[in-house]
This record gives sequence, structure tokens and C-alpha cells, in this order.
Amino acid sequence: MKNKIVIAITGASGSIYAKLLLNKLQQLDNQIDEVAIVMSDNAKEVWKFELGDEDYNSLPYNIYAKNNFMAPFASGSAKFNIMVIVPCSMGTLGRIAAGTSDDLITRAADVILKERRKLILVARDTPLNLIHIRNMQTVTEAGGIICPAVPSFYSKPTTIEDVALTVVNRIIDLMGLENESYRWNG
Repeated sequence: MKNKIVIAITGASGSIYAKLLLNKLQQLDNQIDEVAIVMSDNAKEVWKFELGDEDYNSLPYNIYAKNNFMAPFASGSAKFNIMVIVPCSMGTLGRIAAGTSDDLITRAADVILKERRKLILVARDTPLNLIHIRNMQTVTEAGGIICPAVPSFYSKPTTIEDVALTVVNRIIDLMGLENESYRWNG
């Protein structure tokens, strides 16, 4: 079965993770039936500031407005089986933990959780306070996966993109997709 994937991008710093993940998903298209994107307004601003472009507009995927509750993945019947929020702001994480579906990102996350499908939140903020940690606990207990954007250095990355790819490759592993990447003692 091919995967139907939602990629949500919030306004936390770390647009590079979203960009590299979307680029990698294009390379893994033989495992994917559909990719849908939803971005917060802040995500678009942060992307432009951090990356100096608006390349998200040229991706071969449908981008849905943040308040488009008619998007297919706003319902479990559309059978999207994976959702990744990358980067995931603590505000978005808190709304998901509280069950507040006030935009398409939080509605889709709620749908993924209620359908017992795979939700991966790539938390980017630091440091964490106790509210953040408890929200992470709540989402984890509800079936979500918290994947902090913490790079590894075993592969001896030499560029910022290489460092960010260590996180992206971990995300792809968590998604259950086959991907060539550095493996410890591999």
C-alpha cells in the first residue's frame, strides 16, 4: 500500500527541515500515493526569512489554505495515514494536546490521532518548559510521536544541509518509508 501523507509546516524556526523533507519525498515517490501540504502564515514568513525563497510554491504537491476544512485530510475517510508537522511550534503542539482544532493543521492532527494513524511532531523550540513537556506527554499518550529536531553527528556532516538531513532521515524512518541514509555501524 502506498502512503498518503500530510506535511504541515508551522512558524517555528527550522524551515530547512520541511524543505529537505519535501525534497526527499519527491525521491521516494514510488512509496507515496499523495502528499498534501498545509502551512501557517508564520511558516511562509519564516521560510522566506530563513531560506530566502518561496520554493514551496513550486513543489509538485497540493498546498491547502490553513482554514480550508474541506481539504481531504480534514476527514478520516480520506485515509491519509501519515502526518508530519515540521517544524512544529510549541503553540501548535499545545493546541493538539488540548484537542483544539482551530485550523487545518490542528484538525488534521486530531483526525490522524482519532483514526490511530501516524502523527510525527518535529518539535523545534528550545529550551522547554514544563507545559511543553506535559503537552508532549499528552500527545505521546494519544499515539503521536515527538521527534525533536536534534541532529546527529555520527555521519560527520559537513554542511548545514547535511546536519539537517540527519533529522530528516530520522523523520523518514519514523514514517516507515524505505530510505538510503547513514546507519550506525551499518
